[in-house]
Amino acid sequence: MPEVIFPGPEGRLEGRYHPQKERDAPIAIVLHPHPQFGGTMNNKVVYNLHYAFYNMGFTVLRFNFRGVGRSQGEYDQGVGELSDAASALDYLQSMNNNSKHCWVAGFSFGAWIGMQLLMRRPEITGFVSVAPPANMYDFSFLAPCPASGLIINGTNDRVAPPADTVSLVGKLHEQKGITITHEEIEGAGHFFEEPHMDTMIGTVSDYVKRRLTENSR
Repeated sequence: MPEVIFPGPEGRLEGRYHPQKERDAPIAIVLHPHPQFGGTMNNKVVYNLHYAFYNMGFTVLRFNFRGVGRSQGEYDQGVGELSDAASALDYLQSMNNNSKHCWVAGFSFGAWIGMQLLMRRPEITGFVSVAPPANMYDFSFLAPCPASGLIINGTNDRVAPPADTVSLVGKLHEQKGITITHEEIEGAGHFFEEPHMDTMIGTVSDYVKRRLTENSR
């Protein structure tokens, strides 16, 4: 797993970069949970999402937001973290300029940042939001949401209650031209402890594989 250091808005950012041999492989960026609650790129959900995308033929980058691990800077309420994610995507694209597909996946706080990145970057063709904290953060910026994607959460999530996720999905369903797929993992908590991790990753993989064959937004 090659360690990489790349320039961010506030100094160096630390990541793990996993390229495919094919020059036109799709690319994906994976965003970690809240830096102030122990979130890092080595979080189990993030790690498993990274490998799920890699195993589907994606060139993948995950990284630590500013102030986490060896990434420079300090926590910035999500504003700076969004800039970090944009820099990470720039870095990934600079090395993979033949990619036809670009995906963003995020877990918890990372899902919120990922959805904001989606609004700024029209080249993103799909997203996966795992346990988006719709109770803590305002997702109303998704108007309209520019790409289809998967929102997935556990029915026993006490950090980001399922009712708030359902309400977020309901709002997104009213938008035209995109399809929001919502999957709930029965019995899973916020961190998808076993045996729920395998179920969640399997659901994500099935969804992404289907989208890659459809070539739809």
